[in-house]
Amino acid sequence: MVTGTNALTNPSPKSTVVVGLSGGVDSAVSAKLLCDQGYTVKGVFMKNWDEDDGTEFCTAPADFEDARQVADRIGIELLTANFAAEYWDRVFEEFLTEYQNGRTPNPDILCNREIKFDLFIRYAKQIGADAVATGHYAGLRSYEGAPALHKAKDLSKDQSYFLQAVPKDCFAHVLFPLSHLHKKEVRQIARDAGFDVHQKKDSTGICFIGERRFKEFLRRYIKSESGPIIDTLGNEIGQHAGLAFFTLGQRQGLGIGGRRGAEPLPWYVMKKLPATNTLVVSQLEADLLTSRLVATNANWLVDSPETKSKCMAKTRYGQVDQDCQFHIQGTRVEVEFDLPQRAVTPGQHIAFYEGTMCLGGAQIESTVAGTSAYA
Repeated sequence: MVTGTNALTNPSPKSTVVVGLSGGVDSAVSAKLLCDQGYTVKGVFMKNWDEDDGTEFCTAPADFEDARQVADRIGIELLTANFAAEYWDRVFEEFLTEYQNGRTPNPDILCNREIKFDLFIRYAKQIGADAVATGHYAGLRSYEGAPALHKAKDLSKDQSYFLQAVPKDCFAHVLFPLSHLHKKEVRQIARDAGFDVHQKKDSTGICFIGERRFKEFLRRYIKSESGPIIDTLGNEIGQHAGLAFFTLGQRQGLGIGGRRGAEPLPWYVMKKLPATNTLVVSQLEADLLTSRLVATNANWLVDSPETKSKCMAKTRYGQVDQDCQFHIQGTRVEVEFDLPQRAVTPGQHIAFYEGTMCLGGAQIESTVAGTSAYA
């Protein structure tokens, strides 16, 4: 039975809450709402990346000034915490390793698990806080005596997918003040409060890459080797510049063009074969479909998840939830969807849902394709 709303373990107006102030509108409004509710609020600006300090790609100074303006406006202390070294060791190194192994990781999920809901919570406790709060669009409700992760009211902005890997015990120390708000309401609150960030553009993409080209960034850290591009019959039809620069389902930037004897249809990345440094492509979208996958490193946010083996799931952010069944073997999960799914990508994550409640998630290890010989 689900009861209650967005709840810490019995928070009171006397509780001290540390808000991660990023310099964006969401965290700004989160801090204001908590102040309005009577909490003792402190802001913390986290710096998780310092490789680009002093370059055109570093937005940290401007973001800090935006965070400072918000803190001054609502009258709270603003602290800084530098987690750049830990971010490199616990997030970025895994990001690079995954790409080197031909997979496509999700650093936002890693960052939430390793930094924002681990190191940040520890930091908050060290400075005497009772809880942390962030500007994530997600909610917490009581379920069997513990906080359970739920989707936000604004489903178009819901970020529960990115929180699936956070250990469930962490949510006892977390508040999500925006759980009941739509984005347009958040911007209006910021405008009414006099925050300069009320019109600030939402950050998108991978935070440490910013506005630069993805290939150019990866080349700084990953040694890439050219290799063959083959079709599903094994015919070599081109050369790629490095497997790390491609992801499943991609159709742009393959450099194949029209082929004599081939249909005038687009080519899609269908498979990456790291053992032979080979990129497999197809002109048939059906070759991108799969109904089954295997995921590992499962993190369950509810007790006895095996009782909910028929549920909904998504394999990427923004996807409509899909009907599926799963079978648990330790930290390994075998999943079968009712309908075939397009371009399910190893390295990415699958999140499981029952209604609005996130049951947990796991990292996609492999897929079983429907029509392809390269499964």
